Amino acid sequence: MEIEKTNRMNALFEFYATLLTEKQMHYIELYYAEDYSLAEIAETYDVTRQAVYDNIKRTEKVLESYETKLHMYSDYIVRDQIFSDLLTKYSEDTYLIGQITMLQSLEND
Repeated sequence: MEIEKTNRMNALFEFYATLLTEKQMHYIELYYAEDYSLAEIAETYDVTRQAVYDNIKRTEKVLESYETKLHMYSDYIVRDQIFSDLLTKYSEDTYLIGQITMLQSLEND
């Protein structure tokens, strides 16, 4: 499994998990976060490997669709880069650093 795809799916899952069904959440979490194989998930849920595969592929498309419409992950990446650039450029400005730190903590809650 590609590490970039795994990282992206985990990130999208973090943002959009609550919009998924319980089964979608469980399958994606086991497959991407817990590194279960399709066969292991199928055995756990007493379904076929193909059913797990189909569900995961559909859920990947759903997650990408949410990101296309809502941009939560891509916006987070842009904001994080802006904060990082500001912290580097204005490393002596304690007020600005404090404000940026507060904003970053809001995003991580």
